[in-house]
Amino acid sequence: MKRLFDLILALSVTVALALPIVLVALLVTCTSKGSAFYWSDRVGRYNNLFKMPKFRSMKVDTPAVATHLLADPKSVLTPIGNLLRKSSLDELPQLWSILKGDMSFVGPRPALFNQDDLIALRTEKGVHVLTPGLTGWAQVNGRDELPIPVKVGFDEYYLKNRSLWLDMKILSLTFLKVVRRHGVAH
Repeated sequence: MKRLFDLILALSVTVALALPIVLVALLVTCTSKGSAFYWSDRVGRYNNLFKMPKFRSMKVDTPAVATHLLADPKSVLTPIGNLLRKSSLDELPQLWSILKGDMSFVGPRPALFNQDDLIALRTEKGVHVLTPGLTGWAQVNGRDELPIPVKVGFDEYYLKNRSLWLDMKILSLTFLKVVRRHGVAH
């Protein structure tokens, strides 16, 4: 049921946002060198790696680490990178990962391949059995501002309480957070 919901919603959103997706891709390409897309190695269900696309918001040679680990994140942003991140437009290509089945709309955010502490704690708590999501319970309760143990606690809560109702609540709260630009790292 969840997979069918993801497919229908992802197809609908992709069709509805086709023009903005193309425009953002063109803006990224015109304002900085390199591809419009950045393909990030991410940890998926059962800790299997997959390639997750995002619109590129950082310069081509930026290290592949969590944003908060960069010495000066603003110095590596492309001219429109800040706008893409604050508006979450950089996340739109992840619709591809949802259609492909690597991601769901709701689940724990996929860890970077090198976030060993996050991966280990999620595995210890059994969260690794979930398909990662575009958004999740941790995102609506703090997003990028949460320490790893707290984030995994929210992920574990989702694991134990997941339902269509909770998914709808998370999607609604995510929409409000994106509109308010709340909790987004730059």
